[in-house]
Formats: sequence, C-alpha cells, structure tokens
Amino acid sequence: MTLQAAKRILIVEDEILVALHLEDVLLEMGHHVVGPCSRIQSAIEVARTEDIDFAVLDINVAGTLSFSVVDILRQRSIPFVFASGYGNEGLTDGYRDETVLHKPFESRELGRAIARAFPAGPTVDLTS
Repeated sequence: MTLQAAKRILIVEDEILVALHLEDVLLEMGHHVVGPCSRIQSAIEVARTEDIDFAVLDINVAGTLSFSVVDILRQRSIPFVFASGYGNEGLTDGYRDETVLHKPFESRELGRAIARAFPAGPTVDLTS
C-alpha cells in the first residue's frame, strides 16, 4: 500500500449526513478536513482564503451549482472532484471533463481520485 502525505481537503456538501460520512472517510484516510461547507457562499470564501490541497464538491448545493467554487479552485491550481447523485448528467459545458464520483461511492474510489491528483514522486531503494 502506498502512503501519501496528509492533505487538507475541502468538503462542499449540503446534506449533513453525507458530509459527516465523507469527513469520517477522509479522516480515516489520514487527511485533514476543511469545512464541510453547506452553502456556496461559505465555500467560495474558504476556496479563496484557506490553505487547501484538494476539494470534494457536490454539484448542486442547496439549489446552487458549485461551479463558482470550482472556478476559484482552478485559479489556485487546486485539484478537486465532483460528487453527485446525477453523475456526469449534472455537469455543464466547461466542466464536463472533470472527474465525478457517482453517489453513493466507495471510499476506495475517493482514495483513487485523491491519489491521481497527487502522483507519487520518485521512490528510493533503501536496500542497496
């Protein structure tokens, strides 16, 4: 198993039980959780100001699409993944090529998405 350094991960999710479950999964993976943000305005503020490494965003947060948050993440070169019950169906032009985890998703799917965002660096052979 490959171990990665702990990341600061923003959660943008309006369903409290989903957000809490996602928080538990990320903490079990050894990451630090920022948020969760249950409204787009608070997510925008966090995305602009906080030190974060990655984000998991519901597409539709309390009736507002999360694309404005994604635009900030893109400007800051912060990788992210969408999590949605609609899958890719909820994406509009300009966002269709982004990774979407279809709810409900397995924790290993989330782990793979995070790992893809942070490819492992060179390995060191300590046996020689």
